Amino acid sequence: MAGSVSGSRTGHDSAGGRKAAASGWTVFAAVMMIFGGAMAIFEGIAAIAKDDLFVTTDNYVFQFSLTGWGWVHLILGIVVVVAGVALFSGALWARFVGVLLAGLLALANFLWLPYYPFWSIVLIAINVFVIWALCSPQKDVRA
Repeated sequence: MAGSVSGSRTGHDSAGGRKAAASGWTVFAAVMMIFGGAMAIFEGIAAIAKDDLFVTTDNYVFQFSLTGWGWVHLILGIVVVVAGVALFSGALWARFVGVLLAGLLALANFLWLPYYPFWSIVLIAINVFVIWALCSPQKDVRA
C-alpha cells in the first residue's frame, strides 16, 4: 500500500516503473509551446483577417503573400498547441514532435521577420528554449 502511495506522488506507475506524467523542463516546454502556438494562431488570424495590418518592407530578400503566411501560422499554431498539450503526458513521441514543431515554428517566425520583427524574435527565442528544454536530459527518479 505504501509503495503505491509514494509511486503516485512521484509521478511513476508502481507496476511498470514508467512515467505517468511530465515533470521539470518538459512541463516548461509544454507551457511555452502552448503559449507560442497561441501567439502563432493570433498572428495567423490577424494576417488572414486584415492584410494591411502589417507593414512590409519592399526591398527584403524574400517576399511572400501575407495571407498565405497567415494560414501557415494558423495551422502550425494549432498543431503546436495540440503537441504542447500532449507533452503533459510525458510521452517520448510528444517530445520528438515538440522539437520538430518548435523548429518549424522558429523557421516560420524567421521568415516572418519582415512583417513583425520584434514579435518574431521573441517567438524564435521561445522556440529555442522549447527545443533546449525538450532535448535536455530527463532525471528518472525511481521509487
